[in-house]
Amino acid sequence: MVRVETPLSYIAKRWTPSNEVVRRAALSAVVMTVFVIITGGAVRLTGSGLGCDTWPKCTDDSLFATPEQGLHGAIEFGNRMLTYVLSAAVGWAIVAVRSAKPRRRTLTRLAWSQFWLVMGNAVLGGITVWAGLNPWTVAGHFLLANGLLAVAVITWVRIGEGDGAPRPRAPRPVRGLSWAIVVTTVVLIALGTTVTGSGKHAGDSSDVPRMPWDWTAAAHVHAISAWVVCALAIAMWLALRVVDAPVDTRARARDLLIVLLAQGAIGYVQYFSDVPEVLVSVHMLGSSLMWIAVLRLFLSMRERPQVTAGIPARETPAVTVAS
Repeated sequence: MVRVETPLSYIAKRWTPSNEVVRRAALSAVVMTVFVIITGGAVRLTGSGLGCDTWPKCTDDSLFATPEQGLHGAIEFGNRMLTYVLSAAVGWAIVAVRSAKPRRRTLTRLAWSQFWLVMGNAVLGGITVWAGLNPWTVAGHFLLANGLLAVAVITWVRIGEGDGAPRPRAPRPVRGLSWAIVVTTVVLIALGTTVTGSGKHAGDSSDVPRMPWDWTAAAHVHAISAWVVCALAIAMWLALRVVDAPVDTRARARDLLIVLLAQGAIGYVQYFSDVPEVLVSVHMLGSSLMWIAVLRLFLSMRERPQVTAGIPARETPAVTVAS
């Protein structure tokens, strides 16, 4: 039976990237994911969500935006094109991870899962256009993008680790606190979509449906959840100092506190200044940076040593000395 060689295996046989190259490839996927999240928000904030009439084409007769669709069509079509740039970054990460030696199957699976998340979110984006910017599908589109960001960050961090069994770097209660921060942050991000889904900037100048509650009430609930995450982050920062945790772990807790304080300040300013588009965009960037900081803190709670295959000791031949 002849085994067919895939393009990836062909490249992997002939190229061995350094660990630094692999990390940069994974980081490019993280950066592009954040960029696409922000530009996706820009589409909504400029009222260009329905700039293209349908999906996957921009109109029934054209794959590209037409002059008749004006600036909104150009913005929406440009955002769609960024999906290809994101796919290229994820593809580069897949090739680099697959070509690394020795082969690390877990990392390869993580890299491939990013590709499928990109494809799934592209389809969900098309459904969102077909549904006329239904706020529930818009929220799902955003949450799935954050799922992609999570996998991209995990892949990036794991490249710098080994494949051995994870070893804790902090006591069990502290690790439990890190889980609580992850869960409450997920709730915080999800509640943020309820503010967006019921408030201003629906994504188009036409009559777009909104979530059935008052957006100010949703904003207050969102703010409460943010305060909960802040309280947990402060508790984590103090706990890590008490248990004398590793320096890098304490730095991750400090970084998270800084991002949370900045994000909270932006959130309150935008609320009391009638939600200007620029601040909403900055707040979306802050949301991505917060999620990255939370994940990096969580992953720093353990370490994975390198796995080295046992090499049998070479026998020393006996030397006979002639007398």
